[in-house]
Amino acid sequence: MKGSFKRLTRIFLTYGAKIVSILLAVSIISFILVSASPVDPVQQYILGLGTAVSPEQRLEIEAYWGVNEPPVERYLSWLWEVLHGNLGVSSLYRRPVADIISERFFNSLALMVWAWGLAGSMGFLIGCIMGMYRSRWPDKILKKICYIFSSVPAFWLGLVLLLIFSVWLKWLPIGFSSPIGMLHEEVTVWQRLYHLILPAFTLSLMSFANIALHTRQKLIDVLNSEYVLFARARGEGRWTILRRHGLRNILLPAMTLQFASFSELFGGSVMAENVFSYPGLGSAVSAAGLNSDVPLLLGLTLFSTLFVCTGNLIANLLYGIIDPRIKEAGQ
Repeated sequence: MKGSFKRLTRIFLTYGAKIVSILLAVSIISFILVSASPVDPVQQYILGLGTAVSPEQRLEIEAYWGVNEPPVERYLSWLWEVLHGNLGVSSLYRRPVADIISERFFNSLALMVWAWGLAGSMGFLIGCIMGMYRSRWPDKILKKICYIFSSVPAFWLGLVLLLIFSVWLKWLPIGFSSPIGMLHEEVTVWQRLYHLILPAFTLSLMSFANIALHTRQKLIDVLNSEYVLFARARGEGRWTILRRHGLRNILLPAMTLQFASFSELFGGSVMAENVFSYPGLGSAVSAAGLNSDVPLLLGLTLFSTLFVCTGNLIANLLYGIIDPRIKEAGQ
């Protein structure tokens, strides 16, 4: 018991140090890119006010934001505030960045969890079918479908699905996370799920193909192995071999790719949320980039990096449960 606790503590400390170093590197790179942007954040802020600003007032805004300070000094000042839990105030929404992230996070989390689960299950199932019927017509048709969806832009697919299911068939809502005109407290869970169907389905279609193709190749390698040939010689059927010998060997690579797709899923959610006017972190990232909202953009970058690293940590902890050989090697 003590050995397991020490091992888990060592894993968390090691991975925690890696996360801190990654966050530091991402913050430096993001700050450099934002500083090199040709868009003037002060000018964008003034345009957002909608009123005329005198040159003296503009100088006061620049002094308050520290725009004229050296980049290194501005970064260290911003980093010091972040370490104290202050991500700054959004110039676009006129609210603390932490409040905006916490408010929109659950909307994006619901969208990504549904899309992530649907893409993983659908990709794994289709990959197993392609592997079991390799070089036959189910494999050829499904493989072409995977190639098509892996190359289609997310925004184009979202617009097509929106046109079909919302405009023509009128089966699903045209956008947003709740019915228009209803208060937040009045919206039911079923109404939120109803508005979540189309964006989650669109996002899942963008990421299932890689899992399906990867699972197919891994299953083909397993079926060509010697112990599977021996199982066939003993008279085991196709689906018995898949259940006894295939699933555990292909589940770990599929899960690795599934958790690694967190970053791609977050990137796809930016397009999906903008197409469906879904109020999540993705639409906030787009708005912050277009309006040069530096505090919000940096805060969302750090949060998305932390989100991806957390997903990878969960995957590493689950590896030992799925494949005991990894747990024994670690011991």
